[in-house]
Amino acid sequence: MLEVRTFLLLGVCISTVTHGALVISRDAMSQDSQSETKLLKKRSLEQMGRVEVVSVKVNSKVAYRFAHTVMTSIAVNRANTSKEVSFSVDLPKTAFITNFTMEVEGKLYVGEVKEKRQAKKEYQAAVSRGQTAGLVKASGRKMEKFSVAVNIAANSQVTFTLTHEELLQRIKGKYELMTRVVPKQLIQKFEIVADIYEPQGIAYVDAHGTFVTNDLLPLVETTVTDTKAHVSFSPTMEQQRKCPDCDGTLLDGDFFIKYDVNRDQGIGDIKIVNGYFVHFFAPPDLPHVPKNVVFVIDISGSMSGTKMRQTREALLTILDELNEDDFFGIILFDHLISRMNTSLCKATEENVMAAKDFVRQINSRGSTNINDAVLDAVNMLKHDIANNLLPERSLSMIILLTDGQPNSGESRIDRIQENAKAAMGGNMTLFCLGFGFDVDFNFLDVMARQNNGLGRRIYEDSDAALQLQGFYSEVASPLLSEVSMHYPENAVDMLTKHHFKQLFNGSEIVVAGRLSENDLENFLVEVSAQGMEQDLTFKGQATTLDWNVLFPDEEYIFGDFIERLWAYLTIQQLLIKKDSGPAEEKANITAHALEMSLQYNFVTPLTSMVATMPQSDEAPGDTLIADKLTEGERSRPGSRFYSPPIVPSYHHPVTSVDGDPHFIIDVPQQNDSLCFNIDDEPGTIFNLVRDTLSGVVVNGQTVGDKKLEPGHKLNTYFGRFGIVHQKLRFKLEVTTEIITVLQDGTNTSLPWSSTQTLKTPSVDLEVTKDRSLTVSLKDSVKFIIILHRVWKKHPYHRDYLGFYTLDSHLLSPSVHGLLGQFYHDLHFEVEELHKGDTPDKPDATMRVKGSELSVTRGWQRDFRWDVKNGENVPCWFIHNNGTGLIDGDASDYKVSGIFKTS
Repeated sequence: MLEVRTFLLLGVCISTVTHGALVISRDAMSQDSQSETKLLKKRSLEQMGRVEVVSVKVNSKVAYRFAHTVMTSIAVNRANTSKEVSFSVDLPKTAFITNFTMEVEGKLYVGEVKEKRQAKKEYQAAVSRGQTAGLVKASGRKMEKFSVAVNIAANSQVTFTLTHEELLQRIKGKYELMTRVVPKQLIQKFEIVADIYEPQGIAYVDAHGTFVTNDLLPLVETTVTDTKAHVSFSPTMEQQRKCPDCDGTLLDGDFFIKYDVNRDQGIGDIKIVNGYFVHFFAPPDLPHVPKNVVFVIDISGSMSGTKMRQTREALLTILDELNEDDFFGIILFDHLISRMNTSLCKATEENVMAAKDFVRQINSRGSTNINDAVLDAVNMLKHDIANNLLPERSLSMIILLTDGQPNSGESRIDRIQENAKAAMGGNMTLFCLGFGFDVDFNFLDVMARQNNGLGRRIYEDSDAALQLQGFYSEVASPLLSEVSMHYPENAVDMLTKHHFKQLFNGSEIVVAGRLSENDLENFLVEVSAQGMEQDLTFKGQATTLDWNVLFPDEEYIFGDFIERLWAYLTIQQLLIKKDSGPAEEKANITAHALEMSLQYNFVTPLTSMVATMPQSDEAPGDTLIADKLTEGERSRPGSRFYSPPIVPSYHHPVTSVDGDPHFIIDVPQQNDSLCFNIDDEPGTIFNLVRDTLSGVVVNGQTVGDKKLEPGHKLNTYFGRFGIVHQKLRFKLEVTTEIITVLQDGTNTSLPWSSTQTLKTPSVDLEVTKDRSLTVSLKDSVKFIIILHRVWKKHPYHRDYLGFYTLDSHLLSPSVHGLLGQFYHDLHFEVEELHKGDTPDKPDATMRVKGSELSVTRGWQRDFRWDVKNGENVPCWFIHNNGTGLIDGDASDYKVSGIFKTS
C-alpha cells in the first residue's frame, strides 16, 4: 500500500511524504489564474490517492499588547483508503495554549486542560493499552513545537485549530509578534492576518519576513490608523513558487510584526474593563541613571575555543557601549578568581581602551568556582560604595556568564544561591547568562530572580556574540530604580507585581489587578521612583470605559481580554515565585498557579491539555498530552507516533555509551534517540570513533563483573579508553585508576582523586574529582568520560567508565565507528505501534538504513549530571547488538589494540 504522511506545520511547516511523492494542488473554487487551472488539470491524475492541504491560516488579534492567535489548517484525504495526517505548530515560548480542536468527519474533538499528574495518569493508561500520544516537547530559541497525528478516513476532511495567548513584552523599544513559516511545499490558501488595537495610539508598525523577496514584498499589506493596524500576507500558489516550473516554495523563515505605541510623561496608560484593570508604564525621554556593572566571566576549560572567542568579541563591543558616567569592573574565574582592577573604574576612553587590552588576553584554563566569583563581585561593589567611589544615585548590577556546573569551591547549588542572596541583600541586581546546553540553566535563572534580575540562555551558535551584545543592550540604560506603583487600597485586590527594582530604556512595566469595587468613578494612581538626579512621583487617574467605546469594531474583540491578561501575568509571576521564592511558600504558590491555570484553560508547566483522538475500526482512540516546558527543561518530543512519559530533564542529549554497555544515539533532526547494547566477552576492544581525515580515533576496552551474579548474565562495561590524534601525535589513555597523556615521548599522569586541569598545544583536559574528565582536542572534538565508582568490596560489580560526545561538528563526513557513524544525519520512520511484553514499553516497526526492524520504546540513562542515578533518556531500542542500525556487524568494529588506528 502506498503510505503518505502529511505534516501540517502551522508555525508553519507542512508536508512530509514516505514511499511516494506528495503533490499539492489548488482547490478549483480558489483558482485565480489560468496557469494554475492548467497545472491542476495536468496533475489531476497524480492527485488521486493523495492527501491535499487545502488551507493554512494564522489569525492574530492584539489588544493592549495581549495577543490571541488562532492557527488553522485543513487537509482532505482524497484517497479511497484511510491516511494519517500530522499537525505540528511552532508557537512562542512565552505563550500559553488555550484551546485545541480537531474536526474529523463532522465530529469535533476538543482538548481539555487538566492538572499535569492527572493528565500523565491518563497518558500512561493509554500507553498500556497500546495507544499512541503526542507532546509539546521541541523547544528552540524563541519557539516550541506542538505536534499531533490523526488517522482520517477515505474521502474525508480534517480541520486542526490551535489557539494560544501571550502578553507581548516591550524589548528595545518595540513589541514583536512572530510567526514561523516553513511550509516546505506550495499551499493552496496560505494566509497570515493580524489586527492590532492600541488606544494609546500606534507610533509605527513594521511587517516583514526573513523570506520576503522583492517579488513578495508587495503582498505584505499594512494599514495603520491612529489606534489600529491591519497586516496581511496571502501569496497565491504561483507567487509562492521558487521558479515557474518547480514546486519549491519561497516561504521559509520567520514573519515578524513589530510595533510601538505613543507615550506621554505621565503615569502611563490605564484601562478598566469589566472589573479588571491594566496599567502600562514606560515614560519617554528620561535621562539614564548611571550604572555600576561588574562582568563576571567564566574562563574554565569548557569555555575554550569558540565560546571564549565569542565572549571576547562580545565584551569588546559591550565596552564601547558603556556610558561615560558608568563604572565597570571585570572578574575572571575558573577555580581561581582574578580582577582586572581592585576597584571599579569609570568608563572613560582611556579606561575602556585598557579594558579592551585586558579582554584580548583572556584565555580558558581550569574548573568552575561560581560561588566565590559572584561573592567577589558583591564585595567589590560593597567596598566601592562604602568608600564613596561610585555615584550616589546609581544602580549596581552583576552580569555573570558561565557555561558549566559549579565543580570547584562550593558546589552545592542551593548553598550558592543562599550565599548570593545574603551577600547582595536586595541592594544590587544579578543577571545570569548560561552559555550552551551543558549549563544548569534552572540554577542560574533562580539565582538571578532571587536577586531582582533574570536568567538568559545564550545558544551555542555562530551568532552567540550577538546574543550577548543583544542582552546587554536591554539592560544598558536604566532610567529609574525602586519603582513602586500605588493604587487605591480599598478599591483593588489580586494585584500582580507592583514594585520593580529598575526600569530600563526600551522596556515597560505592566501591572494588572482586580477591582473590589465595581462602581468607580475615579481611579487614582501614583508611581514613585528614583531618577538620575532626584526622586520622582507621577500621579493621575483612570476611568472605567464602556466596552463599546473601547472596542468600536468587532474584529478586535476576543473575550474578556483584560481579565485574561491579568490571569496570564499573575500565573507567569506565580511560576517564577514558586521557583525563586521562600521554600515554605512554594506549596501555596503552586496551588494558586494551578487553580488559575485550570480556571482560565491555560497550558502552563503545571497543567497539560488532554485530547482523545478519533477511534477507528482497527485501533482505539489515541491520547494527546500537550505539555508546557520551562526553559530549563530539555526539549525532546519523541517520534511522530509515540512520545514517552514525561521525564523532567535539564540537559541536552548527546551520543554516548555508558553502563552495560548501552549506546544512546541522539537524532536531533527528529528530536528523538535510538539505543542499543553490545554484548561480548570482557577484554574486547571496540573502535568507537575513527576519522581518517582529521586523524582522531577512539577505542574502548570492555571489562566484566568480578564474578557472575546468580540468576544474572555477565555484565560488561567499558573500563579503558584510548584516544588518538594522529596529526597532533597525541595519545590519551583513560582507565578507572589513572589518566595518562602520551606526547612527544613523555608521559603525564593525572589521578582521579583531585580536580585539576592540563593544557597542552594539542588538548585541554579538565578533571572533576572522582567524577568526570572533559577532553577538548584543539580545533576538533570534545568528549566527556564519566567515572563510575562502586563499593570496593562489592562481591560482583567493579568500577567502569562512560563516554559522551559533546561536540563533533569539526570531524569530517567520513567519520565512522560504533559511535562515529551516527555523528551525521540519520533518518528513520516508526510505525505499527503495538503492545509489547512490558506494559509501558510498546513495540513498533522501524525503517532505517534500508532495513525494517522490530524495536521497543524504552529508555537508557545519561550519567553526566547525576553519576549515581543518571537521567532517563527516552529512546527506541534496537535489539540484537544493534543489527540493522549499525553498519555491518558488531564484530566488524573489534580492534587489536587500545591505540589501534586502522
